[in-house]
Amino acid sequence: MKNEANGQPSPCFPVSLSEQTMSYDIVQEAVLSLWQVVNGLSSIQPPRRDHYRVTIFGSARITRDSPLYQDVRRLASELTTLGCDIVTGGGPGLMEAANEGSVLADPHDRTKSIGIRVDLGFEQEVNPFVEEVFQHQTFFSRLHHFVLVSDAFVVMPGGIGTTLEALMIWQLLQVRSIHNMPFILVGDMWTELVQWAEQTMVPQMADAVDFEIPVCVGSVDEAIARLKLSHQAWAQCSP
Repeated sequence: MKNEANGQPSPCFPVSLSEQTMSYDIVQEAVLSLWQVVNGLSSIQPPRRDHYRVTIFGSARITRDSPLYQDVRRLASELTTLGCDIVTGGGPGLMEAANEGSVLADPHDRTKSIGIRVDLGFEQEVNPFVEEVFQHQTFFSRLHHFVLVSDAFVVMPGGIGTTLEALMIWQLLQVRSIHNMPFILVGDMWTELVQWAEQTMVPQMADAVDFEIPVCVGSVDEAIARLKLSHQAWAQCSP
């Protein structure tokens, strides 16, 4: 590195080990304090919503001509007809299918089509059927937002991101951070994943009861039937 005044190399001043330790301790303390604030905010329970909200996770890469896209659009439309809000990641693919189904089934704008986005540096466009969008900088805060605003979760086929979302919801239900929320996995890929996990984790690394949490179904019609029952129970608990 050169001195800007005379172009000569600038002296290098090494940082001592004690200074490095002090800097690390300050950063660590700041980060832990921040997490305490986040944990405090996380303990706040949101008020009961006017509408039952279903979050639909799924691949961003499925195209409009896919039967799976049509299935998800129909799933969201059926739920919207019941009076449900639909929540997605707000992007393309099956997220767009769900938001589209919500909008098409709600010409009088009685429910909401919601997108919760994350800044990835790509896939930045919010799909045109999102009526209310929230933007996050981290996957952590985004996933936590899904939990705060949802009454049920449907996981459609997807890639690594969808798998991350599914496993997080599964774990939160496992440790009872969230309670009594339908967690429905649609498609053979999830059935096979749950079967693999059960066969390899039980009994040494997981309890058999943990594998009763996800409900694996083969079609969106089965998912709709289960969600109708859950929505009915939710409506009966209205104040």
